[in-house]
Amino acid sequence: MSDVHFALGTMGFGTTVGFDASSRLLDRFVDAGGTMLDTADCYAFWSDPSGRGGQSEELVGRWLARRPGRREQVYISTKVGAEPVGPGDWPANREGLSAPAIRAGVEGSLRRLGTDRIDLYWAHMEDRGVSLDESVEAFGALVAEGAVGRLGCSNHPVWRVERARQIARETGRAGYTALQLRHSYLQPRPGVPVPGVDHRFAWVTDEVVDYVDSEPELSLWVYTALLNGFYARSDRPLPEAYEHPGTSRRLAALDKVAGELGVSRNQVVLAWLIGGKPGATPIVGVSTPGQLDEALAGARLRLPDEHRRLLDETV
Repeated sequence: MSDVHFALGTMGFGTTVGFDASSRLLDRFVDAGGTMLDTADCYAFWSDPSGRGGQSEELVGRWLARRPGRREQVYISTKVGAEPVGPGDWPANREGLSAPAIRAGVEGSLRRLGTDRIDLYWAHMEDRGVSLDESVEAFGALVAEGAVGRLGCSNHPVWRVERARQIARETGRAGYTALQLRHSYLQPRPGVPVPGVDHRFAWVTDEVVDYVDSEPELSLWVYTALLNGFYARSDRPLPEAYEHPGTSRRLAALDKVAGELGVSRNQVVLAWLIGGKPGATPIVGVSTPGQLDEALAGARLRLPDEHRRLLDETV
């Protein structure tokens, strides 16, 4: 098994990061032992003049087509539910999680990726306009057909996740075995809105940690692990919601550990996430080889017990 336990986030590939640069990053990642690629059918509609997504999947598909043998080396994670499909403003015009939307979504993703299977397929955001029974049946059918290997859900409240999993168990269908939520070492004040975070249930909470830790078949993937560059760049300030004493204390602990180990803040955060209980799979977006190399080193870093205790116990 690879020791590169993070997923390469490809959100900007095909829009803010061009084909040649993206291909070099993908090659460098796989050559270093990386296997997991994370994308979505809606990436990145907000960066494209058309207002529609699919560019990231298309780029990954083009890269795979030009690299014979690469498909068997990578684990593809993509999502359905958030792509704009009609007039109006997002998220009201998103595709949602009806059975026809899920079927159309997977067919589009498979076509753009140029593959016959998706290793991990996510419900990107919840859709309360559709019954859970309908969504569970539609997702389960994709697994039964072999188009999808495994199912996950992103930005869902825990009670909805468990209800969907119970429906799957009762009906003998494949259910969700992965959660994808927003998480990092620094946390905002509870209940305070964070600009740009549109999903109400997007955060890893103590309840989520306990849920994943109590369910052996569940795994946790986390996005925005490096807070959009804040840990490394002074020009990337944190939103006001992060202004509280805990942030100052945790930054001091982070700097102490990074200084004593001779590594970067980013590397400590990745090691903390990966080696935690439960361990998480961070999704790391990069746009330069240097950023990728830093993440690779962070994924391989093992924190000494005393440093992990300091990080865990600082609140």
